[in-house]
Amino acid sequence: MRVALAGCSSIDDSDEPLLLAALAQHGVEVEGLPWDGDTDWAAFDLVVVRSTWDYLDRYDDFLAWADAVPRLANPARVLRWNTDKRYLGRLAAAGLPVVPTTYGWVAHEGQYVVKPTVSAGARDTARYGPDDEAVARAHVARLGERAMVQPYLDAVETAAETSLIYLGGTFSHGAYKGAVLAGAAAVGPGDVEIGPREPSADEHAVAERVLAVVDEPLLYARVDLLPGPDGPVLLELELAEPYLFLGTSGGAPERFAAAIIAACRS
Repeated sequence: MRVALAGCSSIDDSDEPLLLAALAQHGVEVEGLPWDGDTDWAAFDLVVVRSTWDYLDRYDDFLAWADAVPRLANPARVLRWNTDKRYLGRLAAAGLPVVPTTYGWVAHEGQYVVKPTVSAGARDTARYGPDDEAVARAHVARLGERAMVQPYLDAVETAAETSLIYLGGTFSHGAYKGAVLAGAAAVGPGDVEIGPREPSADEHAVAERVLAVVDEPLLYARVDLLPGPDGPVLLELELAEPYLFLGTSGGAPERFAAAIIAACRS
């Protein structure tokens, strides 16, 4: 059994060594390879999209690559849908509790965040206040049709995000993640506090509702939630290349390896 973990050559993925070791224990021949390398992807039983974080400047190339890989997880159609954050509007239209999101400029009375619809790791993302309208408008104008605006939820600092991680369609573990925006700047990945967390019953219920709407075969999923006035609200549904926080839960790398092996055999 041969498996490739598609990543990039410039950024380290802390999940990858744990997953490589777990797969090796099962005798799986596994390689971590850059997605844009000269690789015969058809030679693998499964190509797992992991740390492909350098695709942002070559978005169309990345989608074309995904379309061309014979056995890809998550599938290319899922990547195409999920890597553009307009999906949040579609989930909200389906009646799910999603952080209020507008596309293009909309004024906010309190703190708010401007970001591109195609982004990762808080890239080109900034937090603004009521006195920053001119700068925020310029940010939106620069992003053009890919601009989105959301209210800044203070709960990210007081409660932190709750992430529910699903592997092979089954809930695996929960984690918390601290704020990634300090003032108008993004916090570096190594400075964001992350740790284990047991999601509440309400958080489990919202996550299950979100995944039910997707209705696609998923090798992995990460559902990021924050407390809202009426219960948990969805910040992000990560189906493309998220950290899965494998180091925060005993047995998580092994569960992910088992899901990969099952996908290879299906």
